[in-house]
Amino acid sequence: MAKIAKLIGKTSYDWKYSTVGGVTRVNITSGEDIAHLGELDQKMWTVLSCPVEGLVCDERTLKLLDTDGDGKIRAAEVVAATKWLKQVLKEMDDLLEGKDVVAEGQLREDSDEGQKVIASAKLIKSELGIEGSEIALADVERYKSEYEKKFREEYTALEEAPYEPPYGEGSDAALDAVSAVRAKVEDWFMRCRLVQFDSEAQGVLDVQVEQIAGISGENLSQSQEKIAAYPLARPSVDAQLPLNEGINPVWRSAMDKLVSAAVVPDYGEKNTLSEAEWNAIVGKVDAYAEWKAKGESAMSEAVAAKMAESEAAIEPVERLLHYMRDFYYLLKNYVVFSTFYKENSQATSTFQVGRLFIDQRECSLCIRVSDMGKQLATASQSGIYLVYCHCTSKANGEQMDIVAALTDGDVDGLVEGKNAVFYDRAGQDYDAVVTKIIDNPISIRQAFWSPYRKFGRWVSEKITKSASEKESKQFDEMTSKADSATTDLATAASEGKEKEAAEKKALPFDIAKFAGIFAAIGLAFGAIGGALASLGGFVVARWYNVLLLVAAVVLCISGPSMLLAWLKLRKRDLGPVLNANGWAINSKIKINTTFGATLTSIAKYPKVKGIDPFASKKMPWWQKCLWWLLAAVVVAFGVLYFTHQLPWQKEAVAVEVVEEVSEAAVEQSAEEVVEEAAVEAVAEDAE
Repeated sequence: MAKIAKLIGKTSYDWKYSTVGGVTRVNITSGEDIAHLGELDQKMWTVLSCPVEGLVCDERTLKLLDTDGDGKIRAAEVVAATKWLKQVLKEMDDLLEGKDVVAEGQLREDSDEGQKVIASAKLIKSELGIEGSEIALADVERYKSEYEKKFREEYTALEEAPYEPPYGEGSDAALDAVSAVRAKVEDWFMRCRLVQFDSEAQGVLDVQVEQIAGISGENLSQSQEKIAAYPLARPSVDAQLPLNEGINPVWRSAMDKLVSAAVVPDYGEKNTLSEAEWNAIVGKVDAYAEWKAKGESAMSEAVAAKMAESEAAIEPVERLLHYMRDFYYLLKNYVVFSTFYKENSQATSTFQVGRLFIDQRECSLCIRVSDMGKQLATASQSGIYLVYCHCTSKANGEQMDIVAALTDGDVDGLVEGKNAVFYDRAGQDYDAVVTKIIDNPISIRQAFWSPYRKFGRWVSEKITKSASEKESKQFDEMTSKADSATTDLATAASEGKEKEAAEKKALPFDIAKFAGIFAAIGLAFGAIGGALASLGGFVVARWYNVLLLVAAVVLCISGPSMLLAWLKLRKRDLGPVLNANGWAINSKIKINTTFGATLTSIAKYPKVKGIDPFASKKMPWWQKCLWWLLAAVVVAFGVLYFTHQLPWQKEAVAVEVVEEVSEAAVEQSAEEVVEEAAVEAVAEDAE
């Protein structure tokens, strides 16, 4: 790796740049750009390393790039591949086509690496009898397949004492037939040995009538699993296994295969099989299975050694053809992310493994998860709304975990445990179950309604919880009081206190509980009224001030959520998600609102003109107008009431003012009379 790292340096090559995904990136659009890739400053690379596993790319190509075999493709290894290609190809522009075919005229004859590729191509064409100057990757695969078959045949011919299978060409069929019924046949012979030990146990060891009676009312064709658990046949003292009659019907077909594949070749046509005969058949197929396992293992080792020699001879042309097809595609997902940033983005990037359909939307940004622990630890820093799913294929049993980015729409119906369907790049469908959700803003519009929805859910949960608690409490009190009342009535009857018992049955009205509720409601309305009263002058100054007031209240509620969403949406970055998967991301991979809308598509239905017979009855337009008018009147009345602008409120205020003025005048007159009397008294004293 140290030698490879020296390949990366700096020159004065005239690189071209463009803004992709809100980040300035270098352009890789020509063979000349690829040829000078080793001169590009590593600080300008989008990725410095990526894992070999979990990518949608040919595994052989990735292994050829991973020269040190550490499971990761590093920048130095990419540069080394570029240097090798420069020594092999006359024109680096040939890589842009992405074809897995190369002609001899495209290869350099003046370099050692070019000569090696030419020699490998000639070897394959001569062995396969291919004419012309071109060789394709399919030719390489055919050469490897035919030579593996050839080496196997040579190995078999070199065996000193060829093994003779016990049933000739039908030995594999006999092995399969014995394996299918082996456990059931051995169970039957054991039952027979127990009957020989104690004949009275025969009825117990046989199928019970009650068992058959228990399923007699069912569709027996759908009860084969239960019937298969019954004995293979009725156990007997002579321990002769019937082959034609008296066989459990579910095992009939498997026993017929055993008879034709093993019994008839050894013993001819017969109606029963003894335990000794059965053991002889089992011994033969076991020996064959053991020879087959050892032989195939030894053959595989010998063939693998031969194939390694052969593949070393053709490796140069195989490497070239893989690079011709995949190298430029990998560069667009490594040095730059031009494949990811497209106007109509589909699942085409090397890390996009398929599409998730959930809650009337399609998510094309789906990434395979290699380490769920790392994902949950760092992926939240991405600022993206992430949905983790466990996917299982019913066709092949394959399982995998994925993370899907939701970048458009609402999230009301998304919860852990929700089912969905995932399609991989090959179109194979998987059952997907949501296992984890990382909640982040999706859009400004969704953030605007978020506080109201959260408040609505909170109120709904509180009401439901309170109602449930009260219902449980009332039921407990009712049952407790019923028990107490019954006891008290019995005691009162015995003591002659029926009246007192009757009075106890009446539950008193607990005014204290309701006083608190009324007080809270009063305080709430008082606070609202005080706030409106303080704004009374502003509200009544202009008619549109009411609308401005409502807008201000809405802004105060939704504003913080929208601001927070705006800040997070500006910073949405796919880098932390890929980093958690083992990528070394060297640049931001931003997902703004415009680009995010291309990664998640929402179902859009056309306008339907038909009549829905089950639709809710719509309110006539004139009734809607009346309700809106009534609502407007109520709002206006409330505003005028709390700002004391109603006519009778104005008159009451005027009367209060007059009374206050009159009282002030009377008080002033009394003070003047007292002052005059005091003056006269002083004058009299002076005289």
